[in-house]
Amino acid sequence: MSDEGDDPYLELEDLDGADADRWVRDRNAETVAALTEGERFAALRTEIRQVLDADDRIPYPGWRGDRHYYNFWQDAAHPRGLWRRTTLDQYRRPEPEWDVLLDVDALAAEEGENWVWSDVTVLRADYRRCLISLSRGGADAVVVREFDLVRRTFVEDGFRLPEAKSGVCWIDADHIYVATDFGPGSLTTSGYARIAKRWRRGTPLSEAEIVCEGRADDLVVYASHDRTPGFERDFVGRILDFYRSEHFLLTEAGERIRIAVPEDAQWDVHREWLVIRLRSPWTLGEATYPAGALLATRFDAFLAGAREMAVLFQPDARTALDGYVWTRNQLILATLADVRSRLEVLTPGETGWRREPLAGVSADAHSWIVDTDPDLGDDYLLASEGFLQPATLRLGQVGGSVEILKRAPAFFDGQGLAVRQFFATSADGTRVPYFVVGEGDAPSRATLLTGYGGYEISQTPYYSGVTGRGWLARGGTYVVANIRGGGEYGPEWHRAALRENRPRAYEDFAAVAADLVERGVTTPAQLGIEGGSNGGLLMGVMLTRYPSLFGAVVAHVPVLDMRRYHRLLAGASWMAEYGDPDRAEDWAYLREYSPYHNIRGGARYPPVLFITSTRDDRVHPGHARKMAARLREHGHDVSYYENVEGGHGAAANNEQRAFISALTLEFLWRRLTEPVSLALPRQASVVDAGERAQTVDTQ
Repeated sequence: MSDEGDDPYLELEDLDGADADRWVRDRNAETVAALTEGERFAALRTEIRQVLDADDRIPYPGWRGDRHYYNFWQDAAHPRGLWRRTTLDQYRRPEPEWDVLLDVDALAAEEGENWVWSDVTVLRADYRRCLISLSRGGADAVVVREFDLVRRTFVEDGFRLPEAKSGVCWIDADHIYVATDFGPGSLTTSGYARIAKRWRRGTPLSEAEIVCEGRADDLVVYASHDRTPGFERDFVGRILDFYRSEHFLLTEAGERIRIAVPEDAQWDVHREWLVIRLRSPWTLGEATYPAGALLATRFDAFLAGAREMAVLFQPDARTALDGYVWTRNQLILATLADVRSRLEVLTPGETGWRREPLAGVSADAHSWIVDTDPDLGDDYLLASEGFLQPATLRLGQVGGSVEILKRAPAFFDGQGLAVRQFFATSADGTRVPYFVVGEGDAPSRATLLTGYGGYEISQTPYYSGVTGRGWLARGGTYVVANIRGGGEYGPEWHRAALRENRPRAYEDFAAVAADLVERGVTTPAQLGIEGGSNGGLLMGVMLTRYPSLFGAVVAHVPVLDMRRYHRLLAGASWMAEYGDPDRAEDWAYLREYSPYHNIRGGARYPPVLFITSTRDDRVHPGHARKMAARLREHGHDVSYYENVEGGHGAAANNEQRAFISALTLEFLWRRLTEPVSLALPRQASVVDAGERAQTVDTQ
């Protein structure tokens, strides 16, 4: 199969097609029958559900304001969830009294809709109105409705948007910025808004004033308003692709003033300060600032042409910027040193920026800032956790005290388990870090390895009760690989696996797999791998290019067809990461690793399970469908499960999450501890349970 015109399974991309629907139902039935019968699966699913529904989980605040902590909560009694709030004094208690603002289960029943909570945007500073985003079945596309926080009801004649991939921002009580589907020609090729407007209450959306307009091949446009007293500002911009953008200050007169930072830089304005995070080197006068640096300057002076920069962070070979967040007067900086977190506080002054460690940070866990409220003061919510250490949530104030607010329960016995960090050597000599969680001196055993390797997203240590109960407590070993393509060592670590360099990420993952075997942690037959989305692409490449390294593979909501990915749903937005398949020079390298195009009839592949969602409107389920169909065609051991809802997470509630987690872990445990011979390939495919057979030339 050399081009999309040779693709015999295009019909499986049809979300509404009867044949595709029947194929999905048949595959689901096969997988459910094979993996879920018996007491072991039922017990595993029950244990996982207990973790997900536990009453003593930390109710992390989604955000804070008006002296309240706001939280969205799902449990067995409220599978769709409650949006609620409480005071700090109540939050400190083991069982706070919560003020329920919206019961999504009750709303779904009342309106006969499959509502799934998505997001909320609250009007500061009176906190009386908000814009709630709800999706049908967990998709990225949402319905936006104005909600009255005092009356606990939707505003009958309020702001309302039909289902679309929308962005909204309050300006004041009677105006919002909205970027949405305004009709034909108003979307980019990625399916996001090409136009942003200023919409006045009580007027038709069609009469809203355009404030920003992009091109069809942009990713999306936006408009936003900063309500900080004394620093009220409006911004508009075009996001050109995942890594390039252009931004403007929008004046009251409608003038757009360019914020002249590099196209691939990230930036943030807080009160008088402009902070710039570089993805590539930037030369200003005689100074050149490296990729990964964080710079600061005064915003008004920068707009006037000044280019004096304070260097807040400069990377080195081991250390990268992980993120930053403002309090009212300070900047909290988070860095990674060999994937281990560090946090410090930077305070601007007349003679420069003063640095000091952030109080309350655990020395033996990964820590991050959950939230601050720059309007109210300099306090912060800090969370810390590790692979074997349940989370602790602390409330601190810069320069003041730190108190423990919540401790998460331990969901599995970590006694006798250890966390170790190793470094594998990739094909080009690069040292690749990875974490191993398990019994340190145990002989080789069933091991689950995961990774991502894309979009400059770092894989940091975290506590998972699901993995603990479902894998570690069974005697398995868990491994997280920090391969190139991620952000563990900054932009250069990401760029090393970008576009034509993507195979570096796959070589890194293969090197970690080989290193685990060499160290005696596991054997190829006992080594299973799991990844989702871009990590699902990683799994597909491992399956087709490195099959002898693994005993089983699980790919969640995966990207697999690199010839057509840019034509399916949001796929066009990923071309900055992967390349453009319509360009011959890009397709030449994409073709080399595209999992769907590299299935071989004569190869011997480890068993594989694909999990996806019909309602995933980001990564089309056709990727997983077609991959499973072609593997079945050649007689390989392939299992498939597609949830009818759940969006890109493949699950909309804890019941579905527990089922999918149990399905994944049961599949891996069976294949790695109860080995069966690999299926022999054959030259016949079943697209619809024997209704249509084809042979496809894959050479």
